[in-house]
Amino acid sequence: EICGSLAETSDFNISINCTKSGRHSYIFIMIPVVYSFIFIVGFLGNIMVVLMIYKIMKLKTVANVFMLNLALADLSFLITLPLWAAYTAMGYRWLFGSILCKLTSGLITFNLYATIFLLSGLSIDRYLAIVRPMQSRPRRTVLYARITCILIWISAFFLSLHIMCYRDAILIKNLNITVCGLYDSSKLKEIALVNGLLKSILGFFIPLIIIITCYCLIGKTLVKAYQIQKSKYQSDEVLKMLVAIVAAFFICWVPHHIFNFMDVLVHSKVIQNCHVEDIIDTAMPFTICLAFLNSCLNPILYGFVGRNFRNNMKRLVKCLPPVAKSHSSLSTKISSLSYRGSESFHLTASKQTTPIGTH
Repeated sequence: EICGSLAETSDFNISINCTKSGRHSYIFIMIPVVYSFIFIVGFLGNIMVVLMIYKIMKLKTVANVFMLNLALADLSFLITLPLWAAYTAMGYRWLFGSILCKLTSGLITFNLYATIFLLSGLSIDRYLAIVRPMQSRPRRTVLYARITCILIWISAFFLSLHIMCYRDAILIKNLNITVCGLYDSSKLKEIALVNGLLKSILGFFIPLIIIITCYCLIGKTLVKAYQIQKSKYQSDEVLKMLVAIVAAFFICWVPHHIFNFMDVLVHSKVIQNCHVEDIIDTAMPFTICLAFLNSCLNPILYGFVGRNFRNNMKRLVKCLPPVAKSHSSLSTKISSLSYRGSESFHLTASKQTTPIGTH
């Protein structure tokens, strides 16, 4: 009903106070170039990940199910980037109509929640596989992973639905341009405030706590496994990957959420200074670029660091059939390492309580 009432009024007319806020010529040149780069690299990378997991590695592990859905979530967002690149290049003039404005805005929010929820789910799965391999084995099945991913997609859809309802093509009278944005009414200011808080809390802070907690516990377990097994090369390789995952997540998303929170203060009228608004509106496209860059990094961090993943990629590029052996991903290697480490740890503990002569 709400979406329907707004859809009937697509000829919104508003005026803005800070007419020069965020409108700089270098933004209209640099941002479309960055968007285009992210689109090309991210689209090709995620397409290759999808093809490789589906055709060669198969959906035989929980991690592969999460990685496939992560790539699909990134692709759902990346297909909108050409429109946003054109929108920015034309000086924030939206020429693609109301429906595409709603759809592309909704897909960006949908991707934000789906990606971060999937990263959180993958982190929890890695925690269970490495820290609690025996206890979690009955529940760490492909079926459970598929159900979890379906619930994540549904949650992301409902969290992005209000964006599609309240976004529209809006005519700004004193600039004589049509933009894709939120209609400036008292009710929709509250919606913008709620959306900003949801993005910060559900879309970042809670998942960040989950991810950091999981990988800290994983790192602690792998250090113990290293001390027991003395497998320095394997442990160091895995730990470096975990540090890279957390660092990439943090670097890509923190700047955007800082300025997103500042944008919430603008919408709530806590900030009413045009100079400060200009700083926020100028920085926001660059922080968005950095956040979008995570869609390019995901295939690298979650796949290409694995030796078997690279070998499978070469076979995919050469259009060769897979060899007749199991194709364990890096994630399954981690599980194997953690299982052996956990097993060795428990055996060592048992040996410490037995007489020396039992060897």
